[in-house]
Amino acid sequence: MPQEKTIVVGFTESKTGSLNVPSTRHAKGVLLWADRVNAEGGIPLSDGTRVKVKVVSYDDESSKERVQQLYTKLVTEDGADFLLAPYSSGLTAAAAVIAEQYGKVMVTGGAGDDETHRQGYTHVFQVLTPASRYLTGAVDLLHTVDATVKKVAIVYENDRFSTASAEGVRKHAEELGYDVTMYESYDSTTADFGPFINKIQSSGAEAVLGGGHFQDGTTFARQLYEKKVPLKFIALLVAPPEPDFAKLGDAAYGIVGPSQWEPQVTYSPEAAKAAGHEWYGPSNDEFVKDYEEKYKEEPSYHSAGGFAAGLVLEKAIRDAGSLDTDKVIAALEKMNLMTFFGVTRFDTSPQSYGLQIGHEMVQIQWQKDGQGNLRKEIVWPKEAATAEVIYPIR
Repeated sequence: MPQEKTIVVGFTESKTGSLNVPSTRHAKGVLLWADRVNAEGGIPLSDGTRVKVKVVSYDDESSKERVQQLYTKLVTEDGADFLLAPYSSGLTAAAAVIAEQYGKVMVTGGAGDDETHRQGYTHVFQVLTPASRYLTGAVDLLHTVDATVKKVAIVYENDRFSTASAEGVRKHAEELGYDVTMYESYDSTTADFGPFINKIQSSGAEAVLGGGHFQDGTTFARQLYEKKVPLKFIALLVAPPEPDFAKLGDAAYGIVGPSQWEPQVTYSPEAAKAAGHEWYGPSNDEFVKDYEEKYKEEPSYHSAGGFAAGLVLEKAIRDAGSLDTDKVIAALEKMNLMTFFGVTRFDTSPQSYGLQIGHEMVQIQWQKDGQGNLRKEIVWPKEAATAEVIYPIR
């Protein structure tokens, strides 16, 4: 009979405060992962020991100060062996300080910030695609479908996340030979995009990239449609993947947007093999089915990110064959994995250590079914696509 051992995996959840909804979904993903590990008899180590997981978590109230207190408590009082991060970049940055201080590995499944990985930390590993690469896949998609387009406009919300995304996509577009004819930000409260739209038209841009969050993104998309701007391609942050974007009706048609993951992605062992990655964990269908059975709701990318963070930690322990921190870190550094969530590979350079460099955003596009109803399809990357891209859209 193999020996059994239980490890403590600690994290916090925003049960209260502004981050409550996505954070709760994220936590549900983590707990489903732990259930699965334990139901399968634990993680095997090289000496034959099977490691079960005990998850300890607290309500961080969506507060950075609370996060730092609670992560300290998880390590010093609860004896956490490993940490998973809270939801959001801000709270993860606060938790990272503590993980680093105590030398605990922390895998992050709800943070898309690049900045945390520029602090010289050596214990923090990111599962989500960082903000700087949210829209780069949309440019790759455009480049693949029409090599003749040369002029693009980038118009984005003036906040930290959207600016990081805009800077990343500008650099990528210029590397691919695009002429960025307009690069401008707007205030978060902008309701009239008329002046920006006039500039887009006079700049000669054939495609628009940018946006910010839900409110501004939907308004921008609606006004581009109402003003009949003759664009071949539009990709916006955050708003398009939300189901409510469809309420725009025809103004939503053809719009592309990035998502970390969607319930209908088609990553598979076959796709992993073809791309030279190792495959690990449940299939996408299994994850969705298990989640829906346990929680009676469809998983969001927040849920999938929480589960994926646990899965990456599990695989690193398994590959290390040990619970030794240095060995687990070495396994994370070597990781080249595809799971139901996509690819996982980490930057190991001192400049951005632990930054996610393997995972690609899936780019969704609103298309129409035979009855003329709007339907969200995945059009990029090819390994995850459910439909061909509609192009040009106008």
